[in-house]
Amino acid sequence: MNRSACLIFNPVAGQGNSELELEEIRAILQPEIDLEIYLTTEEVDADELAHTAVKRGVDAVLASGGDGTISAVAAALINTEIPLGIIARGTANAFATALGIPDTIADACRTILQGTTRTVDVGSCNGQPMVLLAGIGFEAETIEQADREAKNRLGIIAYLLAGIRELRNLQYFDVEIETQDKVVKTTAAAVTVANAAPPTSVLAQGPAGIIVDDGLLDLTIVAPASKAGAIAATFHLFQTASTGNPAERDDIGYLRANQFKIHTDPPQKVVLDGEIIGTTPIEIQCIPSGLRVFVPLIEENKPTEKLAGLPNLTVEIKNAPESN
Repeated sequence: MNRSACLIFNPVAGQGNSELELEEIRAILQPEIDLEIYLTTEEVDADELAHTAVKRGVDAVLASGGDGTISAVAAALINTEIPLGIIARGTANAFATALGIPDTIADACRTILQGTTRTVDVGSCNGQPMVLLAGIGFEAETIEQADREAKNRLGIIAYLLAGIRELRNLQYFDVEIETQDKVVKTTAAAVTVANAAPPTSVLAQGPAGIIVDDGLLDLTIVAPASKAGAIAATFHLFQTASTGNPAERDDIGYLRANQFKIHTDPPQKVVLDGEIIGTTPIEIQCIPSGLRVFVPLIEENKPTEKLAGLPNLTVEIKNAPESN
């Protein structure tokens, strides 16, 4: 008997032909999964469709769209044990990238069919679910400036251009960050609290190597002294994401905790998983092991040696057994 799954498909996500993309998903999944397909509309969003699927008790819920669609579906699955399948078709696809889920429809579908799941943390920000991150200050302003038309035309470059424009209006604010064991006060241009973040979410990369199942959230403070310093700090964070080494600049700080209370003066806009939700203050808690997600199968027998192709290579086998 085939597994049952509900596919929640956002037809306006991404830059491709949504009808062809849906047909490709059908062709790969339907031979092995009893698939119910629901399209989001202006009247019925992904959150409502996902909660309905949970009540029906399906074996899995699959989300196909951008980070907004995937975050909304994931929120409905928190603490349900129903696994989430991700077929990313958005502009950034940050959550899929953070979990190593392929960015092609065919490979993402094959990941779901393999049936391997991973249990990851999620968060709660002012009572709203968070699977990716909350950004305060510069990041929130950048997200707000990257409009839908630009994202459709330019993809992730739209965020880069919005960030460059926003540098002209770089604002600083006083911030107080409270954890269970300390209170940190400083001045910043951006504060980012991440549960999961790919390398492209550079303002979250202070500690580098964000771990999605450690029961902790990662907070990065960016406090450049000038616009030139902001560019240098951003580039440094990109390097930390690429190398896995924590930030070392004086104008970047970071810490890990399972919860944060953040106040700013003046109040700052807050972006949560790509959507503006209001202004500070905010309270964020980690929900350990709150979500099951289909992830690529990890081969247990990885190659332990690769020498072929090295220049002037010779290999001497020592203590070879004698032949009879």
